[in-house]
Amino acid sequence: MITLKGDTIYIRALEPNDLEFIYAIENDQTIWDVSNTQTPYSRFLVKQYLENAHQDIYEAKQLRLAICQDTDFPALGLIDLFDFDPKNNRAGVGIVIQKNDKRNQRIGSEALGLLIEYSFYHLNLNQLYANIDTENEASIALFTKFGFQCIGIKKQWNLVHGVYKDEGMYQLINQQF
Repeated sequence: MITLKGDTIYIRALEPNDLEFIYAIENDQTIWDVSNTQTPYSRFLVKQYLENAHQDIYEAKQLRLAICQDTDFPALGLIDLFDFDPKNNRAGVGIVIQKNDKRNQRIGSEALGLLIEYSFYHLNLNQLYANIDTENEASIALFTKFGFQCIGIKKQWNLVHGVYKDEGMYQLINQQF
């Protein structure tokens, strides 16, 4: 079981009792634009996902972790490694903090720092990347704080409420090699 501890938060493997939290996040239409979700998820599908969450990143090609503050396990958000490519030692990163009142409190920053450290020192990844809407100033600030650099803009990449939006590709190379 993965548990990575920071100063004020920790990130941990998903647990069966995360079902309602993940169900709520996956069905929150206000964040579908950043998660590329287009249809709601049933509790049954989320339960099946949690039952298979024991697969390691090499099997599943992804790793989803809960972001927590308190020791009684309630999750505040999720942080993911996706499109894991063990041949080329890279993965994408995604993060979401569920409630607005928990954003801009260094929770996401601390979680991203823990995930970068885990990715580079335990998984031996060479690089991480993130796809960020060019208008999402908070996410751009978060990722660039850790050294992610914009390596290109995908023009009119995502259709959001009838408007095509540009998406930046941000990359962080592991400088330890």
